[in-house]
Amino acid sequence: MTAALELDWEKLFAARLSATRARPYLATALFALRAVASDRVPTMAVDTHWRCYVSPRFVDSMPVGELGGVWVHEVSHLLRDHHGRGDRYAATLEDGAGERLRINIAADCEINDDVYGDGLPWPDGAVRPEHLGLEPGELMEDYLRRFTLGARTQNWAWLDCGSGADGLERPWDLEPCEEDGLTREERDAIRFRVARGMDGPPGSAPAGWRRWAEEVFHPPQPWRALLGAAVRSAVSAGGTGDDYTYAKPARRTTSLPGVILPSLRRRPPRVSVVIDTSGSVSDEELGTALLEIAEIGRAVGGRGTVTVMSCDAAARVAEPLCRAEGISLVGGGGTDLRSGFTKALAGTPRPDVIVALTDGFTPWPSSPPPCRTVVGLFRRPVPHPDDDYTYRRPQTPGWARTVQIG
Repeated sequence: MTAALELDWEKLFAARLSATRARPYLATALFALRAVASDRVPTMAVDTHWRCYVSPRFVDSMPVGELGGVWVHEVSHLLRDHHGRGDRYAATLEDGAGERLRINIAADCEINDDVYGDGLPWPDGAVRPEHLGLEPGELMEDYLRRFTLGARTQNWAWLDCGSGADGLERPWDLEPCEEDGLTREERDAIRFRVARGMDGPPGSAPAGWRRWAEEVFHPPQPWRALLGAAVRSAVSAGGTGDDYTYAKPARRTTSLPGVILPSLRRRPPRVSVVIDTSGSVSDEELGTALLEIAEIGRAVGGRGTVTVMSCDAAARVAEPLCRAEGISLVGGGGTDLRSGFTKALAGTPRPDVIVALTDGFTPWPSSPPPCRTVVGLFRRPVPHPDDDYTYRRPQTPGWARTVQIG
């Protein structure tokens, strides 16, 4: 009977130092991994508690440089939360080992371009998007929509990066309390610290890692729901849509003989949407604006009147909202939304709420409009303090409720 091979810890940790020299921005995460020797794991694999299970035979067979690349590969799965994302994806379909293998392959497609090369050699058999006829630089979820298991993936049937890569628990996984597994707070602190090291002017971190770091600091928000909530809050505020009428006298009239008091009537709110169509707004953002108009119509609940107007340096014709797809977006010149506010307020009847959809590069009215205002602000990269920007996006006014969209 062959004796069990002892894990070469010195070689394993030398490979981690090699990985740290090649990817210094991942040093915190690499040294946070808890290495656990295991004969049950095929190569190296991670679990959701940041433990790295290592096969002694695999370490014995790998050069130090390639082993360093595997360290970076495994910790990349954890930093990018592939286990959480894999669980969320698996919940939408019939789950199983085959589907989890597909998730692992898609996750490898996402990270391998950022892991290997530039000091870390590509190992034989590493997954690449082009092997599946796909473009590099996309996310795991994008790849999952574009390939299935078959002839192109059969060479990766052995692939197993552990529960930390796809969310499915493995037989070799230890209990959460064993072998120094990290808590949720510790894991989040590591992600934040690594992201902070990448957040700044372009440096050695690849574009995929910089995109990840930006999302750690500014996680995606349900902006469409936030915009709808802001509009609903504005149209339901006290005084909005209120009007007096003598058609139905007030109940207090009976206590005042000879005097007729009007009653307060709640009428449907009126919303005016001003869309920035200047040259600085892209076609993609104008398409997003049309989607926001549909959300605004739903926020009002069909009870009010919504008008839409294009505005660059001059305001265009205000159109009633029937279908968002039928709105004409005209413009392309400079930006001055003040003319849009002026035209909206000059309408009869006057709007209860103005919604401005803009990139923010515009002067704003010097005084608050006599109605509530919501600004849907198209996202723009935040310039770094060391960058030489001659023009920075002005702040939105304090009297407007601002929601980042896109």
